[in-house]
Amino acid sequence: MFAAYASTTDSKAPLSALATGERPEPDRREGWTRVRVEAAALNHHDLWSLRGVGLSAEQCPMILGCDAAGVDEDGNDVIVHAVVADAAAGAGDETLDPKRTLLSEKYDGTLAEYVTVPSGNLIPKPAGLSFAEAACLPTAYLTAYRMLTTKGRLASGDAVLVQGAGGGVSTAAILLAKALGARVYASSRDADRRDSAEALGAIAIEPGGRLPERVDVVIESVGAATIEHSLKCAKPGGRIVVCGTTSGHLANVDLRRLFFLQLELLGSTMGTRGELEALVGLCAERELRPLIDSVYQLTDAAEAFARLESGAAFGKIVLTT
Repeated sequence: MFAAYASTTDSKAPLSALATGERPEPDRREGWTRVRVEAAALNHHDLWSLRGVGLSAEQCPMILGCDAAGVDEDGNDVIVHAVVADAAAGAGDETLDPKRTLLSEKYDGTLAEYVTVPSGNLIPKPAGLSFAEAACLPTAYLTAYRMLTTKGRLASGDAVLVQGAGGGVSTAAILLAKALGARVYASSRDADRRDSAEALGAIAIEPGGRLPERVDVVIESVGAATIEHSLKCAKPGGRIVVCGTTSGHLANVDLRRLFFLQLELLGSTMGTRGELEALVGLCAERELRPLIDSVYQLTDAAEAFARLESGAAFGKIVLTT
C-alpha cells in the first residue's frame, strides 16, 4: 500500500527524513480493526516525529499521521481516535494512562491507504461531515475541545483569549469557542492572521495587547513568549489551559498573581474517546465545519509537509487517498 513515512529522523532538516512509497499493509491484531483511509490530516506532531521527538531512528520506517476518517471492515464510515491507551490505567481517562501513545509513535499511523486501530478507537462519522472535514477533528480540534470544556469549563457568555492565532489548535479553539457561545479574542504577530481570526468571529489583538475585559479561559499553546500576558488577561478564578510551547517551554510565572487571583494553570493533552464523540456531536448539531487550508493527494505528501513546515497554512492540511 502507498504511505508517507519517516525513513529516519533528522533534527535539523526534518523533511529530508520524509519518504513516500509502498509499505506493507498493517498487521491484524486481536481486537483491532482495519480502516480504509479516505482522508488524513497533518499535525505538527508529524514534523516533530521527523525531527526525532517521540520517535527514534531505530523505530523507523514509521508511517506518520494521527488523524483519519475512512471506512471500517463492515463498511461503516468512521473517525479514528488517535490515542492508544488503557482508560482504566488513567482512572477512566485514557489520556492519563502513563503508557499512552499516539498513532505513529509506537504503531503505524494514518498517512496510508490503510491503518489498523483498536476497535474501540472508532466512532461513527456523521453524514454531514465530509471525510476531509472529519479527518481534521481527532487531534487539533479534540485538543481544543478538551481545553475549552473539560479543563476550561467554558460556559455560554464567557470570554476566551486564544494565543497564537493561526495554528491548528488555535484556529479550532476560535471556531469551537464561538460555537459554544463565548466572546473570543485572538492574538497574533501577523496582520494577515489577525484578519483571518476576525473572519472567524474573533476580536484580534497584537501579542501583549490590552483586552477590553479579563477573560474566563485562556487557550495557551505558545508558551514562554505569552504566558505572562495570559496570566494578566485572566479574571479572578480564571483558567489558563496549556497544551504546547511553540516559543519555548521555560517560562517565568508570577506566583503572586496566581494565588492572589486564584487562577488555575492547567495542562491538557489530546482528549478521550468520549470527548471526541461529544465534539463530533457538537459539529453535527451546530453544522460546524473545520477550517481546511488545503487538500493534497497522499502521493503529494511532500508538498503538503512543505506547506506545514512553512507556517503559511491557516487551518488544516488534508491528504486524500
